[in-house]
Amino acid sequence: MAIHLEIPDAVAEAMRLPGGERQQRMLTELAVSLYAQGILSFGKARQLCEMTKYEFGILLGKRGIPRHYSQDDFQDDLTYARG
Repeated sequence: MAIHLEIPDAVAEAMRLPGGERQQRMLTELAVSLYAQGILSFGKARQLCEMTKYEFGILLGKRGIPRHYSQDDFQDDLTYARG
């Protein structure tokens, strides 16, 4: 299932971005917002905006958005690191 959003022309034209950057920027803003609200996981949010783990992590850091990293995640990482 894919979701297609329609942005009215007047809104799209009001964006202070070159036309070629609008779609990617909208996807990035949506991904960051959904991640910050806990609606999307880190992996799915970065997939939405087509960024690498590193790029998305840097973007979140620049915006002051903390990573969602639970105690369970930490334990899973420790278990994995120990083999």
